[in-house]
Amino acid sequence: MASLRDLGLSEYEARAYRALLRTGPTTAKDLSRASEVPMGRIYDVLNSLEGHDLVRSQAASRPKKYVGIEPDAALDRLLEEKRRELDARAEQYASVVEELSSELDATDPVDGEFWTAAVGAEDATDLLLERIATAERRMVVVAGAPATGFDLGTIGERVTAELEAALDRGVEVRVLLSPETVDALPRSVGRRYSAELADNEGFSVRTTPGVDGTFNVFDGLEVCIEVPHPLSGEEPFAMIDIKDAEFAASVSEEFEPRWAEAEALSFG
Repeated sequence: MASLRDLGLSEYEARAYRALLRTGPTTAKDLSRASEVPMGRIYDVLNSLEGHDLVRSQAASRPKKYVGIEPDAALDRLLEEKRRELDARAEQYASVVEELSSELDATDPVDGEFWTAAVGAEDATDLLLERIATAERRMVVVAGAPATGFDLGTIGERVTAELEAALDRGVEVRVLLSPETVDALPRSVGRRYSAELADNEGFSVRTTPGVDGTFNVFDGLEVCIEVPHPLSGEEPFAMIDIKDAEFAASVSEEFEPRWAEAEALSFG
């Protein structure tokens, strides 16, 4: 059940404010009795509620009287306080991430071969987007057939957005598509490509027949390979990520001649 404590009030503060709504203008002594907040704590509680702008006091009266502000205004003020707290916390976390990023980037990476796999459309897509997000210098994207197992429109939009972010980082992106993949791409992907990627000097896309595999090469060191389901093209696929400079170099050697022969593609 929702509680004023969820918005930052203490138990005593919540009791006192609710009691003020019931009693109307009242003294601290009477409020202590109505709210069951100990008399030794009631003034601290009232001062805190005034600090939250939830209570107004009538200093001219003797003894001093207090009244709670209307619930709608009180809840709006508490919500605004929480938003300010969350914004401040988000800025703090962002500062920590920036500091840690610089610290961790300064650490020399450990060389070595490594591979991992993600099974199923969602996990495979997350793996691909993660690897695109880590590219630093150059990226090759080859789509020899429409990817299976997921909504190509939704995933295409997400991949395009991640490619756009990579280009903003200064990554060179080359995309090679088969004619079948071009035909399968939703119009929304083509529109975003035309509007946001096509004019970027670091981005180029070409098409050529005879491209069967679907894979990505990152920085000449890492390869992500889509693996279709062996029995059904309609079921979710897997994605294998291989970090191996020698293997990545061999894949790139096969890619370069195909790229040289391919035709520039324009979505219009």
